[in-house]
Order: sequence, then C-alpha cells, then structure tokens
Amino acid sequence: GRRQRQQHNTRLTAAAHRSHREQSSHVLSFACALTAVVFHTRERIARIASVLYNSRAALSFAALHMRRGLVSMSVALSSAFTAHEKFLFDLNGFLVLRNVLSSEEVDAANRAIDVHTELLQARREAALRNTRADTPMSASGPRQDMGGMLWWEKPHCEVFRNILTHPKLVPYYNALLGEGYRLDHQPLLIVQERDSEGFALHGGPISGDDGVPEGRFNPELQYRCVNSQPWTSLLAVSVQLCDHAEGDGGFCVVRGSHKLNFPVPEDVTHGIAPGFEEHLYKPVTKKGDVVIWSEATVHGAVPWRGEHQRRIALYRFAPANMGYGRGYLEVTPEMMADMTPKQRAVLLPPYASRLERAVITPEAAQSVDGEPALKSRSSLKKNFDKKLFGTEFF
Repeated sequence: GRRQRQQHNTRLTAAAHRSHREQSSHVLSFACALTAVVFHTRERIARIASVLYNSRAALSFAALHMRRGLVSMSVALSSAFTAHEKFLFDLNGFLVLRNVLSSEEVDAANRAIDVHTELLQARREAALRNTRADTPMSASGPRQDMGGMLWWEKPHCEVFRNILTHPKLVPYYNALLGEGYRLDHQPLLIVQERDSEGFALHGGPISGDDGVPEGRFNPELQYRCVNSQPWTSLLAVSVQLCDHAEGDGGFCVVRGSHKLNFPVPEDVTHGIAPGFEEHLYKPVTKKGDVVIWSEATVHGAVPWRGEHQRRIALYRFAPANMGYGRGYLEVTPEMMADMTPKQRAVLLPPYASRLERAVITPEAAQSVDGEPALKSRSSLKKNFDKKLFGTEFF
C-alpha cells in the first residue's frame, strides 16, 4: 500500500509540474504576443501621427495614446524631417519640399516684389554674367537680382522675414545645421524674363573652376553624415514664387555631387562636355514649393525659357558658429528693431550656441508668440572670463 501511495504522489507531483510548465508557457506566449501588439501599435500610431502631423487630430491622437503609455510625443513631432527625406537628402544632396507656402503667402510675396520692381538690378556687364558666352548655360538676356526684402516696409517685408523661422522649415534647418542656425547670406530675389541666362555649375566640396587651386578641399562647402546625423556647412533655401514646368529652365543640380572627390571639369561646369545633359536634374516645382540643398552639391541654372516671368527668393543658412558671408557686419540694431525676437535670433553673428545663443526650436517656431530658447552659461564662468579678458565671453 505504501508503494502504491508513493507512486500516486509521484504522478500527482509530475502532473503538477507539467501544469505549471504549461501555464508558464502560456503566460510567456501571451506576454510575447502582447509585447508584439504594443510594439506594432506604437509603430502604427507613429505612422498615423506622421501623416496627420501639424493637425489638431494628430496632436489629440498622440496625446491620447501617450496617456495610455503606447507612444511618446517625440515620435510624432520629430517626423517633420522624415527618415525617408533624410535618406534622399543624403543620397542626392537636395530635397524638394512641396506646398510649404500657402497661396496667400505666395501672393503676398509677389505683391511686395511688384511694389519694388524699380530696385531690380540687371547683370548686363560681362563681368557680372553668370555664364560663359555661347555655352548651353548662357542666353541673350541678363538675370535680374534684388535684395533688401528683410528691410522693406510692412507688410511687404513680413513674408520674407517669416522664412527665417517658418514652422514648416525650422525642422530642416535644425536637422541639417544644428541648433542655433543662422542666416548667412542676405536673401536674394532672382527675376528672369524669357531667354535670360542661367548659371554655370558651381559649389561642391572640392574646388574646381572657381579661382582657387583646382582640387583643393573646400572647407566652406562641406557635407557630412555621422551616426545618421546629416550636416552641411551651408544650406541653400529657394522659395518658388512661380511654377517651373518641364522645359521652362531654371535650377539644375548634379545628384550626389555633395560627396564627390574630384573637381568638376571645366567643360562640365559650362555644359559643353559630351553627355553633359544626362547628369543634370531639373526639378519641376509649383509656386509655394521650397527647394533646399547643401551648397556642397554642385548646382546651377539652365536658361529660362518659360513664357512667364521667373521669380524665386534665395536664402542661405549656416551652423551657429560658421560664417561665409559678411553682410551681418553691416546690419545695425536699428534695422532689426521691428523684427520679432525669433527673427533677430536668426540674424545673430556666428558663435557657438553654448555661449548664450538664442536658438529657434520647432516648438517656438510653431507658436506665434514663441520666444527663442537661450543656451545659458554659468555666471561663475562669465565672471571668470570677465577677470581674464574684460569681457563675459572668451
């Protein structure tokens, strides 16, 4: 009888162990399945919020699921410069951003230009031309330029000032230039009539036919991508104020040339090399679109052949501590007096953001009354520098 009881107890114990293992297996399977559901739910939420970005629905949607612990706000709001766009910019050296400006903003810009057309300066003299005569980039008519839009009277200056901190563009500025990005060149309006010249190819990380020793490393125009973080020493931002249809002419770019290791040959620069045309990309754009590119990307313009007048507003931005242009030395506080604090922050001279630089965050750009963030430096260090140099900053 004792042996029978022992055998019975052994069977009960074994059955209990099997049951425990089966329950543990079920729990583990359920936990894995739940983790997968949560993971995929987070991914789906992020994708949906990305599609609805900048809308109240997206913010409400993300906020709801934040409270449920499924997604952080940073996933939705960091999607303005998407992974796909970063890939394309790293691959090609430029991006076309669609519908950045509304039709009302474009109309306001064009009305302002119409009021100031007497300020247009034509590049008639040979020394001011941007192409070599009798090349595919040249044409009989001159390009016309205009500056000073930031200092025009209100309301004509406002649409041009808004580009400095436009909420749809700030994420790209910060991603490609870092916090504390600054306006480097003074903005330029380009106006062209039919059969006016383009611009010979220029830019690139290696010096070519540009007046310095050919093949030299060009420190002013560089692009890097380190640990998935793209960076450029100078970013061009071209606001399209008219349509550019296929065959109209205008901006052209050599895809991927921001990574080249050899100077652009002279015959390529001027468009006379055999097979030259197949290497040029000419994006088709609509008014309100914005084309951004690293100045390390070789680019130029083909002659304008459109029936309508071509108009673009061209800006260049740089990292906080870098400067190419020097126009900022002549911009007085009086000229900036009626600008917003955010706009004035973008016009600061070059110095590192950690030295109490006002920086434009995406959150500040989204808010009408948003203030730039200040990167503070300890008073102890400032006082020490004051004793050393007589100034609060070295």
